Amino acid sequence: MPLALSTLGLPGLPLAGAARLAAEHGWDGLELRCAEGESVHPAMTPGECRSAARVLRAHGLTPLALASYVGVAAPGPDRPVTDALRAHLRLAADLGAAGLRVFPRGGDGPRTEADDRAVRRLAEVAEEARRLGVRVLVETHDSHRGGRAVAGLLARVAHPAVGALWDLMHTHLAGETPAGTHAALAPYLGHVQVKDIAGPHDRTPLPLGAGVLPIADCLRLLPPDTWVCWEYEAPWHPAAAPLPPLLPSGAAFLAALHHPSG
Repeated sequence: MPLALSTLGLPGLPLAGAARLAAEHGWDGLELRCAEGESVHPAMTPGECRSAARVLRAHGLTPLALASYVGVAAPGPDRPVTDALRAHLRLAADLGAAGLRVFPRGGDGPRTEADDRAVRRLAEVAEEARRLGVRVLVETHDSHRGGRAVAGLLARVAHPAVGALWDLMHTHLAGETPAGTHAALAPYLGHVQVKDIAGPHDRTPLPLGAGVLPIADCLRLLPPDTWVCWEYEAPWHPAAAPLPPLLPSGAAFLAALHHPSG
């Protein structure tokens, strides 16, 4: 089971530093947060992309996905969303990332209207994604936090370049069991994000295994080549323990679940 680390947990750290930490502590790849103020950002030049790709290769790391903040179901006109999707797809391809994480962000209006917007926009960029070798991955999040909700969108798009990113926390908070989420998302699954929290009213990130999320139940459902990414939401929780000292035990925890003793 290949293991990735989200750079969300290392806010502001230059990519070389994040790559060094990941490589030194048993992680195989990085999910690259794409935001202003980070080493990977929407306005990167071609030269900056080449430099970032060299850093990842030098540390033997796979750029698992570009983690964008595009909302594919967001209210409003389609054009700004599809333009943002295309720009992020090109950036992901330039970095060598095989996935582009997007959010639903369907808003508070009727679910059917949000679904229609998402399906229309995803279908419009699907062939370009295929040509670039990048898969658009809709995360279980916000307006579509359950696996069944995301699977409903993907079944309508019905394109191999559009799939799902399973965020275990959100599907758990949506009331789904890992088995239920997996049954819905298995035909579309790109990779899985794991994390741990104390409960629905305290989402401060914890070391893996120290909280309530059913990580073991999730991992035992996955094919052995499925990427698993630890997303540690440090920017939203300044009281959380620093991530770097937790990296060795986090990798060991996930590896032990994949290869249980006995």
